[in-house]
Amino acid sequence: MTDSGDNTANPPAAPEKPVGAALISAKVKLLPDSPGVYRMYAADGELLYVGKARSLKKRVSNYAKPGGHSNRIARMIASTAQMEFITTATETDALLLEANLIKRLKPRYNVLMRDDKSFPYILLTGDHPFPQVLKHRGARTRSGDYYGPFASAGAVTATLNALQKAFLLRSCSDSVFESRTRPCLLFQIKRCSAPCTGEIGEEGYARLVAEARDFLKGRSRKTQRELVTLMDEAAAELDFERAAIYRDRIRALTQIQQHQGINPQTVAEADVFAAWTEGGQTCVQVFFFRAGQNWGNRAYFPRHDKELPTEDVLDAFLAQFYEDRPPPRMVLLSHDVPGRALLAEALTIRAGRKVAVGVPRRGEKRELVDHALTNAREALGRRLAESSTQRKLLEGVAEVFDLDAPPRRIEVYDNSHISGTKPVGGMIVAGPEGFMKNQYRKFNIRGEDVEPGDDYAMMREVLTRRFTRLLKESGENKADENAWPDLILIDGGAGQLKVALDVLAELGIENVTAVGVAKGPERDAGRERFFMAGKPGFMLEPRNPVLYYLQRLRDEAHRYAIGSHRARRSKAIGANPLDEIPGIGPGRKRALLQHFGSARAVSRAGLADLEAVEGISEKVARAVYDHFHGNPDSAS
Repeated sequence: MTDSGDNTANPPAAPEKPVGAALISAKVKLLPDSPGVYRMYAADGELLYVGKARSLKKRVSNYAKPGGHSNRIARMIASTAQMEFITTATETDALLLEANLIKRLKPRYNVLMRDDKSFPYILLTGDHPFPQVLKHRGARTRSGDYYGPFASAGAVTATLNALQKAFLLRSCSDSVFESRTRPCLLFQIKRCSAPCTGEIGEEGYARLVAEARDFLKGRSRKTQRELVTLMDEAAAELDFERAAIYRDRIRALTQIQQHQGINPQTVAEADVFAAWTEGGQTCVQVFFFRAGQNWGNRAYFPRHDKELPTEDVLDAFLAQFYEDRPPPRMVLLSHDVPGRALLAEALTIRAGRKVAVGVPRRGEKRELVDHALTNAREALGRRLAESSTQRKLLEGVAEVFDLDAPPRRIEVYDNSHISGTKPVGGMIVAGPEGFMKNQYRKFNIRGEDVEPGDDYAMMREVLTRRFTRLLKESGENKADENAWPDLILIDGGAGQLKVALDVLAELGIENVTAVGVAKGPERDAGRERFFMAGKPGFMLEPRNPVLYYLQRLRDEAHRYAIGSHRARRSKAIGANPLDEIPGIGPGRKRALLQHFGSARAVSRAGLADLEAVEGISEKVARAVYDHFHGNPDSAS
């Protein structure tokens, strides 16, 4: 039988690729009996899970078994369409690699730490004859001694303030130090010894630095005894002014110790972890003890499946926590996690010294863990109460704006500029867990067709760029469904709303509700009008909790947009016209400014004057001259 016309025979259908347990069974046959890391992917390329194994073959074969899996694991197996494997030399290497991949790639079925902030430290600089004491966060590239971590910037600031009172160390930058001709206010209020103007010599300042180091290393009692002795000697010599200085320093030391709360007697250096699970959520409370002092605590709420036991959540959390942080000599836990021995081995290798990981049963160490556990329970209770309130508010938002369900993601847009200059658009994001600050975005308005002060055109550019990118990322499987907003709030009235609706229509987006929020007469809070497509403008009752919530969202967007605009304006103020000239680097720019005094003077200089500057060749001088005088074709 033959086909007629242009019809051709249908080719045989390609065999379907195996998925789920069938795929995993096929992969197991090729795996080695050695340590490594495996990754499981869905059909659309989404990373589902990252795991480690002492034996890849044995561990992965467990997923191929027909039953015995929890609902979470069963869903993950059924969704698996591809797997990738990396072998490692040891199981410890596999643990470190797994933590790195989880933190970087954020797979759906892994426990996620959900915190990218680095901890602050105190830095006592070592690259200056008169060391500076300051707060430090990030890579340790500067020479000096680092003390920490501290739980928060506030804890560092409080300790720094007290350290300045107790040890009178300078906090000014090196450039300010070199330019001082008389002591600053900190010297007058007895919070700095003013080495910048010679009020104290290098030897005397070195003694203050040594005392501060002793204190930060846990030898505070020694420092305090020495200060008491010096105070008594000054009083005996009737030098009451010097005695008062020592008295104030002793008070400052006492203040530090009081503000630190519990200070252990037998634990010099440790991190204490306690986990508490309730309502399908877990709080991991971390306390930092260094030099026998309590340097603060922080609560974490890792994302995890509700079926996971507390021990497994804490186990996964610990590896991610230390993925980019130096461990202390001791780690104390509230639960005996499955990978405790492996974690201790990995931390020991990373630190280059022994790190003990234990679950204390009695004594002061157990008291520290119990204290952390109490804090974890209370923090989770507060979070659950806040979540309940937040859920009710989102339900109210859904009712006010006729949404099918409480919004999971709300995006709020606002613009900021001064007479149209340096315009910036801001986007803030909120959801069931409050403000999602890591999702905030700013948009530097750069459209050539945007007239200065044209709020409509600015809003059009912001929304077009935002949703065009979101569509592109969704098409490339780079954006999950949680990246799409259910509701967008536009700061403005019917005009701004029309711009938003036009942009959404042009891009073919239909499942996003847009609302305009117009300020009330004389910008009165509580008299805002809301505009939606197909409805007349309306107001909410002045004492409606949903109104207060929407005002908070609007105010946060306004704050963020103004802050972004100020940052852009400050950057523009500090810009130099010489930066725009090709071939003019920092050295040549410095030579030109030192010779002429300012960029304006450089712009007015003749070609011969430019060539007379040391380090400026004839070709470079021509490039500078042409840049300011508009002769681009004359340069060769």
